[in-house]
Amino acid sequence: MPRIALLGPAFVAAVAYVDPGNFATNIAAGAEHGYLLAWVVVASSAMAMLVQYLSAKLGLATGRNLPQLAAGFGRRTRFGLWIQAEAVAIATDLAEFVGAAIGLHLLFGIGLFPAGLVTAVVAFGVLALQQRGHRRFEVAIAALLGLVALGFLYDLVAVGHQSASGIAGGLVPGLAGSGSLVLAVGIIGATVMPHVVYLHSALTQDRIRPRDAAERRRLLRWLRIDVGLGLGAAGVINLTMLLVAAALFHRIGATDVDSIEAAHLGLERYVGGGAALAFAVALLASGLSSSSVGTYAGQVVLQGFMGWRIPLFLRRAITMTPALVVLALGLPTTDVLVISQVVLSFGIPFALVPLILFTRRPDVMGDLVNRRRTTVAASAIAGLIIALNGYLVVDTILG
Repeated sequence: MPRIALLGPAFVAAVAYVDPGNFATNIAAGAEHGYLLAWVVVASSAMAMLVQYLSAKLGLATGRNLPQLAAGFGRRTRFGLWIQAEAVAIATDLAEFVGAAIGLHLLFGIGLFPAGLVTAVVAFGVLALQQRGHRRFEVAIAALLGLVALGFLYDLVAVGHQSASGIAGGLVPGLAGSGSLVLAVGIIGATVMPHVVYLHSALTQDRIRPRDAAERRRLLRWLRIDVGLGLGAAGVINLTMLLVAAALFHRIGATDVDSIEAAHLGLERYVGGGAALAFAVALLASGLSSSSVGTYAGQVVLQGFMGWRIPLFLRRAITMTPALVVLALGLPTTDVLVISQVVLSFGIPFALVPLILFTRRPDVMGDLVNRRRTTVAASAIAGLIIALNGYLVVDTILG
């Protein structure tokens, strides 16, 4: 059925919203402030839904992806956009690859560099599915996303002690000092990953060729369902991370848990080996899925902006090299994750602004052009995310 065939792209995009960087941010927020910032997680998920919906709609309406359309800005602009997009892709791969290696390290106790080599082998296997058709790749990514969800569902049940009134209060917007503001900025600022904004349009551009305007409208409704399910799942997982940290670490006063390793150790110490195992499996699944998606996005960027195509496996080998170097040198993994997020922050305007500019143009979108209120909402979200990421960059650089 054509409609069912449209389900899947949003689940691929969703893995970027539950990557290893989200683990540390959500857990730190829950540990330090309890349920206070639950509303931030919900709001950021809603923002992500609109952005990814616009990207998916762009592919459906035009039969082209965002990098292909942006390549028409001119030679110099195209080259500049490509360079920054490649930097974003490498930074993305660095964070996800390191996260997967940490997951293997936590599971089996092997060194980070050998864990990185094992991650490379598994990642090649996931990418091989994409070479055999988009559906197999999407099913594999959705299965890994399911492992992340199951891991945190297990931890949520294992931790227990959830406060219904606390959760309800956390859904009401509010802050408690500068510390909570910084964490709120971190959660919202890391909402949109530029590589999946590029990728989502590519996943829908050639999926089904609508025969007329009525069919385009029907397909668009199914895209909304796909985005709602995929990004909704990511939002629930992020909220669950915060709830686990709030019910465990904040409740016992362990408010300084701000790293993946510390969270794993705390789960093992206070809840048991099963909870720690579920956490490590979720981290590994997150790293493997998001790194594979990042490599796929890099290929879309290279083809779209420059018209070049290199074998996906060669590209994977190139982009994983910085991560292997980091692991081989024994550099602090938490610092590496922070640096990668700063690089990602620089790339966000170059994806969001062209996306809004194209989706508001009738000559590009036809009858699927944005309504005025959609453009206004997307522009407000883009402005907020860009401003917050700018704040994060300045705060990180100046200390």
